[in-house]
Amino acid sequence: MSELIRAGSVLPAHREALTLITADGLRLVAELSRPLHREPVATIICVHPLPTHGGMMDSHVLRKAAWRLPAQADIAVLRFNTRGTTSASGTSEGEYDRSTAEGLDLQSAIAYAQQHHLVHPWLLGWSFGTDVILRHASDAAVAGVILLSPPLRFTTPTELSRWRSVDTPVTALVPEFDDYLPPTAAVAAFAGLPAVEIVGIPGAKHLWVGERYVQRVLNEIVSRVNPVAAPLATEWTQADVIAQGPMQMWSDL
Repeated sequence: MSELIRAGSVLPAHREALTLITADGLRLVAELSRPLHREPVATIICVHPLPTHGGMMDSHVLRKAAWRLPAQADIAVLRFNTRGTTSASGTSEGEYDRSTAEGLDLQSAIAYAQQHHLVHPWLLGWSFGTDVILRHASDAAVAGVILLSPPLRFTTPTELSRWRSVDTPVTALVPEFDDYLPPTAAVAAFAGLPAVEIVGIPGAKHLWVGERYVQRVLNEIVSRVNPVAAPLATEWTQADVIAQGPMQMWSDL
């Protein structure tokens, strides 16, 4: 018997709590979720929304990516709390630094993926996380970048211009009703960056609240990271749904 995949569905995966060590010696709380019975075909490294407004590695889109994509798309998902950020898994050392020192946090996650041979790493940033990526990862050895609700709050024009010569594909998923950078403004802001694709998502808002928008985001991710697994199924065999968790709400920016 199959069961509809709901907001709190947790599908089978190997989930491992990790500690990432930054170049300046901080210990970051992290988790790696991998397919149970086979090697991943790709890896997503997630950078969460603004920690001063509730963003963390458990922010709902990132959490659901870790709950579903290893089983549904053979994608490993690496999540971590940036410095000074707290989630149910614990608090990372250090202090929030407005996306500056957080570049070292991202570098530690990329280094972990490289050292542990996590194949075809992609960067996935959400809101604040997009600023961390845009400011610090233009030269990262990754297969691609996906930006959710990029506000361009901390990224300077000079930092953004570094992406002009980048061949790595970059997709910005921009909600129609984003409070900070809606699709028309995003097209103008990223103009001149040939690697950046702007995808407007009708009806969505900055926080991607609502299961249909989460499903849309996850399908957009999978269609780029592992296209043969798209579109994702909306049902799962009941015996394989190992837990149901509450949906956590938070604000951002």
